[in-house]
Amino acid sequence: MDRATTKISRMEALEPIQQTLSEIDKRIPDALRAALGLHKRVSILFGDAYVTSFVASFQQPSSQRRDADDESPMDIDGAEPRAPLRMDWASCYARRHDEDAHFGHDEAGVVGVADGVGGYRRNGVDAGAFSRGLMTSAFEQVLTTEPGTPVFPYTLLERAYEETVASAATGGSTAVILSLAGTALKWAYIGDSAFAVFRDGVLLHRSQRQQNGFNCPLQLNGRRNGDSITEANVGEVPVRHGDVLVVGTDGLFDNVFDADLERLVRMGTALGFSPKNMADVVAGVASEISMSGTTDSPYSSDCRKLRGDRRRGGKQDDITVVVAFIV
Repeated sequence: MDRATTKISRMEALEPIQQTLSEIDKRIPDALRAALGLHKRVSILFGDAYVTSFVASFQQPSSQRRDADDESPMDIDGAEPRAPLRMDWASCYARRHDEDAHFGHDEAGVVGVADGVGGYRRNGVDAGAFSRGLMTSAFEQVLTTEPGTPVFPYTLLERAYEETVASAATGGSTAVILSLAGTALKWAYIGDSAFAVFRDGVLLHRSQRQQNGFNCPLQLNGRRNGDSITEANVGEVPVRHGDVLVVGTDGLFDNVFDADLERLVRMGTALGFSPKNMADVVAGVASEISMSGTTDSPYSSDCRKLRGDRRRGGKQDDITVVVAFIV
């Protein structure tokens, strides 16, 4: 596939995926609904006994968890090294305000997500312009990178920021970019666009949100009076074949607890989901919780802890989910 074709088929930020929530909803097995306490459809295939036993078998992670750095590229002494790791990724965008953006590039092993700051919307500003600018610029830079050249997320994010500012894009945005380099997953992020890495169905690494206060994440903007790009969190974690990467905007992580996301990944893996299936299901679950007035969520939990109110339910927002299998 040449680069022009890659740009058209993989730059999903420019043409968000338009699945309806009902279509995503149909992909969520009753067992997942039961595990997460969501409203369960009446299944015509399985009875409650099946759902209960299936859920119970996935409540606890594998007891054979290993550390991130306990496996070398050679599994057996003297064996030939495995082929280089790559990302097999897919995404789902459940749009509400259309202020999220994302991209991915298979050959380079790079994915990114950005979330336009909705507060600008109140001033009649296109609150998604800056997030789209960041992801479009980052993607175009990846396209011009020679194959095999390592991509450094911070450098990519910094250049995308400078180009977006120069374009006079309005609004502001959080962002996260990740790249796979050998056996290292590298990242750079600012704000609360986030990611999590899972191994054998267990949470291995989770990014920590950056914020100036409750519901006020660090952000980049076009007027250069926001937070500095130098405040971006930068790091890396060793990965191996079989690991699962989930990247998302706060529409995901404000609505789904880490333990529930872990359960979704574990059960999705057991059901043989593809990255696209898993992205759809995760986004569908987050969307259903976001519209619930009773299901607890990280956002409502923080409201009770930090503001002292009695809020329950989710937070309605754009929801972008990128799932990448490390293979």
